[in-house]
Amino acid sequence: MGGADENSVVHELLAMLDLEPLEVNIYRGRNRDIGSGRVFGGQVFAQSLVAAQRTVDAGRHAHSVHGYFLRAGDLQTPIIFFVDRPRDGGSFTSRRVTAIQHGEAIFHLSASFHVDEPGLEHQLDMPDVPAPELLAPELDLIREMADRIPEPLRSVLTQDRPIDFRPVAPVDPFVAEKRAPVRQVWFRAVSRLPDERIIHQAVLAYASDYGLLPTALNPHGVSMRDRRLQIASLDHSLWLHRPFRADDWLLYSMDSPAAAGARGFTRGTVFNRAGELVASVAQEGLIRMRSDAK
Repeated sequence: MGGADENSVVHELLAMLDLEPLEVNIYRGRNRDIGSGRVFGGQVFAQSLVAAQRTVDAGRHAHSVHGYFLRAGDLQTPIIFFVDRPRDGGSFTSRRVTAIQHGEAIFHLSASFHVDEPGLEHQLDMPDVPAPELLAPELDLIREMADRIPEPLRSVLTQDRPIDFRPVAPVDPFVAEKRAPVRQVWFRAVSRLPDERIIHQAVLAYASDYGLLPTALNPHGVSMRDRRLQIASLDHSLWLHRPFRADDWLLYSMDSPAAAGARGFTRGTVFNRAGELVASVAQEGLIRMRSDAK
């Protein structure tokens, strides 16, 4: 792990997360196009977490992060992050972040930070799945079907990635097939990351929005490429239980307990290679089937 191209794409990811300070509590971030036509939700979520952490005393780390997606982000315009400081307590710190483009809020984030503290411990067991070395990188699978990807998206969807995703049960995105509402994928950064904990938390935050909401489509046999489908994240929550490294393999186990009212609910658990539960995720998103789409 760690070739020249891999280092380059990871450097781009780190540069995206390294926000530019403009004033006290105000930062600016750049965008990365992953082929969605708008700012990737995981990007603004991770950048907002970084902005909040920048205003927190050393030794306090994020444990609970909650975001609401308000408007689609413009890929061509930098995002401005305003940080509000509601409370600095004896062991907990709270922050609110507003992400703005074109004078309007596109995202709100609330985060809580905690000093490291010992306590009672228990966790769910890690699912029994094949090791990542036995699975094909998702990017290789996508490149194998490049001739089926629409030309305007082909170069973006087949570009090198800073994160290696390896699905346990790969599916063909161009085939509508009913499946159980579950998805499991191993992931890690493709080259070594710096040691700061916020970097690993931010990379996980970025990756945690990838492929989560589409899990709610599985029972309905609806493809992400279905022209009738309007899909968008509405909110996203992340709880960070233990320190981890995002350049070591992490297993992301997702499921969707319910969909109703044109909304799908999804959740996930993230385990390290040793089987420790390091993070939990939950998200609700818009899943609307339009009858007038052509």
